[in-house]
Amino acid sequence: MTNPSVVQGVQALPQEQEGTSEERLNEILSSYEGRGDELIPILQQVQQVFGYLPEPAMKKIAKFLKLPESTVFGVGTFYAQFKLVPTGRNVIKVCRGTACHVRGSEQILGEVEKQLGISAGETTPDLEYSLETIACFGSCALAPVVVTNGKVHGRMAAPKVRKMLKKEAH
Repeated sequence: MTNPSVVQGVQALPQEQEGTSEERLNEILSSYEGRGDELIPILQQVQQVFGYLPEPAMKKIAKFLKLPESTVFGVGTFYAQFKLVPTGRNVIKVCRGTACHVRGSEQILGEVEKQLGISAGETTPDLEYSLETIACFGSCALAPVVVTNGKVHGRMAAPKVRKMLKKEAH
């Protein structure tokens, strides 16, 4: 079951920057000509600025490029690099590949979920943590593996999770 206080979707540009968000989006779009082949670079830049692709921004991009909204949303949902909800400052990725699974990644994932109060694919309400699962990192010799903010933690065990989270929060 999903935690109702978890960040799951945002219907407007970031509230604390409402006025400047529109300006920032306009600034991004002003550096493009409005051609359809500019869609991915625009989405990449918008995500870089906002940390995700806000729905209002995607609608404005569609209008700017004279593309159907479904095309813009289709590209935004097709590529794994794009996020439609805000991502936490600390991104935790738990490997679910065969070697990691055999060596207990499910228990590790369960412990991370318990400690953070979120499930895989969710972000904490304070935007401190996002939790993701990955099919395989290719670090099978270190299984089970957890990656936090690009740092690989090998031979993980459920008791190590709390210690790892304390280090990543600083």
